[in-house]
Amino acid sequence: MKTPKRLQPLVEEGLIDEVLRQLMSGKEATVYVVRCGAEIRCAKVYKEASQRSFRQAASYQEGRKVKNSRQARAMEKGSRYGRKMQEEVWQNAEVDALYRLAAAGVRVPKPHLCHEGVLLMELVTDVNGHAAPRLNDVALSEQQALAYHAQLLRQVVLMLCAGVIHGDLSEYNILLDAAGPVIIDLPQAIDAASNTEAALMLERDVANLAAYFSRFAPQLVHSQYGKEIWQLYQAGQLHPDSPLSGQVALDMRPADVVAVMHEIALARKEEEERQRHLQALRDA
Repeated sequence: MKTPKRLQPLVEEGLIDEVLRQLMSGKEATVYVVRCGAEIRCAKVYKEASQRSFRQAASYQEGRKVKNSRQARAMEKGSRYGRKMQEEVWQNAEVDALYRLAAAGVRVPKPHLCHEGVLLMELVTDVNGHAAPRLNDVALSEQQALAYHAQLLRQVVLMLCAGVIHGDLSEYNILLDAAGPVIIDLPQAIDAASNTEAALMLERDVANLAAYFSRFAPQLVHSQYGKEIWQLYQAGQLHPDSPLSGQVALDMRPADVVAVMHEIALARKEEEERQRHLQALRDA
């Protein structure tokens, strides 16, 4: 096929020898199957921010670090340079997450490089060497659904033990290779310790899994694995082999209203200080 414009620089630099075909086009990127020497890989071409349909970037970028204060100021002001930096941070987040998760034993594609908005990585394949199907495209028996659900819960736990939450996990960004589920699409991945919405996102990821697999295994409908996993994490008791029941005991203790009001006051004070700091940066 004709080489897409965004892939041409990688072809010219010898990083890609041939673009074989388009694999898929999603809300974040278009993915191509490419040949790199003797290996077949995939090239993920990120769409420009104006073309993406993923509209909740702000909550995902909370807690992400940039190289220096100049970049931080530019991103805050929304200048042309700042928007460029914001795109780089968004794209590099996936590369960083892939390396971090692979080291933790999570089943993700192996990344090779990220260059000018293109992520070159392993092509996940099925037992016949063809591109692996998405979970959503495979019919499952009840037994298979329960097995894959258990495997993915273990992957979610491994991710959280490594400090990462996918943030958009569903049947549409999970592939099935010969050994089982492989998690993909991680530009929105967040750091569990630095994002105030971490608990919500973790529980939503797990709820998405339960909702999908309950189509084949109805007993998963009322499971509470997300809350259970997060409670273990908060208590410092989560580890890769933590036993999970899918049930969470209700906390019947009366609320400490005084402590809650104190936390609200502290949060309000921190926000006022943050706004003063931001104003000082704008005035600098």
